[in-house]
Amino acid sequence: MAETRQWRLASRPVGEPSQDNFELVTVERPEPGPNEVLVKTLYQSVDPYMRGRMRDAESYAEPWDVGDPMKANVVGEVVESNSAQFEAGDVVTGELLWAEHAVADAGELQAVNPDHGPVSTALGVLGMPGVTAYWGLNDVCDPKPGDTVVVSAAAGAVGSVVGQLAKLSGARVVGTAGSEAKVDWLTDDLGFDAAINYKATDDLSSAIDEACPDGVDCYFDNVGGPITDAVWPRLNVDARVAVCGQIALYNATEVPTGPRKLAKLIESRATVEGFLVSDYQQRWGQALERLSTFVQNGDVKYRENVVEGFENAPDAFLGLFEGENIGKQLVKVAEYED
Repeated sequence: MAETRQWRLASRPVGEPSQDNFELVTVERPEPGPNEVLVKTLYQSVDPYMRGRMRDAESYAEPWDVGDPMKANVVGEVVESNSAQFEAGDVVTGELLWAEHAVADAGELQAVNPDHGPVSTALGVLGMPGVTAYWGLNDVCDPKPGDTVVVSAAAGAVGSVVGQLAKLSGARVVGTAGSEAKVDWLTDDLGFDAAINYKATDDLSSAIDEACPDGVDCYFDNVGGPITDAVWPRLNVDARVAVCGQIALYNATEVPTGPRKLAKLIESRATVEGFLVSDYQQRWGQALERLSTFVQNGDVKYRENVVEGFENAPDAFLGLFEGENIGKQLVKVAEYED
């Protein structure tokens, strides 16, 4: 029988994950059942939210069991199909295993149109991160021309799209990132009005003040922690805050209490709203249609940080917490031959 490889959760991390939490195993390649397809993984996504799935705790994403294969958004090529929906050679995307091959119900997969861009973009700007940015900005933050929009983790897969969409809306955009290379990319290539390297400043509050002289009307929060603490006092009256991620706290064994911040909401009458991209499942296609047009027109640019080799998937995931990636972090598992 043919074999394939998959990554399993070997143990639950305490604090920051390590290689010891992952196990690479070789298994028999699965066979598709009725209405199922066998998919060969081309690209696998790694995302910060996966850290929550490594915990044995209730969350919006179901935790993985120790010893079981982990799951990820994947772009793959159909190898075998027992469904009228797909045939061999089709490119699809969906949540599959961290595996070189996986079986999925056809109804849980979406077709990828290679004409819209490289197939890898279905995991980034034309996938979950792009849709997250689109609806989080437009539906939750709702920026107006002339507003000041601050985006944390602005050089990531979500934040970089948020900032560009905010610019298209007529807003002034300020991003935070963790290196000079990222800051340069945001301002020189993506058109951000200002960007702050939070690792290179001893006074983040003053840096926010300088970059946002008229205060903050919209804050798209991917990070939490000290960056959010610095932005909070600058919220203008009727400001809107979209809470998308809190990566600064994902590896914390105890969540720090910090200063009490809610009093600012009385003064500013700001709206703070957490959201999940799954809330917008019915409007997913609407966002992708707009994003595809923006990408094809050059209005929205993107970068991908591609880690070669399925055996390096844990390295790609762990790199997210070191701030190594600019744009979308991906694992290239197999070559796509168009």
